[in-house]
Amino acid sequence: MATLNTDPNLPAPDDFYEALLDLHRGLSERESALVNAKLILLLANHVGDAAVLRAAMAAAREGVGAPLQ
Repeated sequence: MATLNTDPNLPAPDDFYEALLDLHRGLSERESALVNAKLILLLANHVGDAAVLRAAMAAAREGVGAPLQ
């Protein structure tokens, strides 16, 4: 079973961030949310490991909103 890699792993993170911003350029808030959801599902399918995905969801949720119960 794989583990979540949170170490820097993108060869050009600024280029990725710029592409991510470009992806949302000109979209409404609803369209942007839809693109985010589609991107998350595509990347989750690519990862394909439920434990890694759960670890990523927990890491993303840390410090955001009320703790899950």
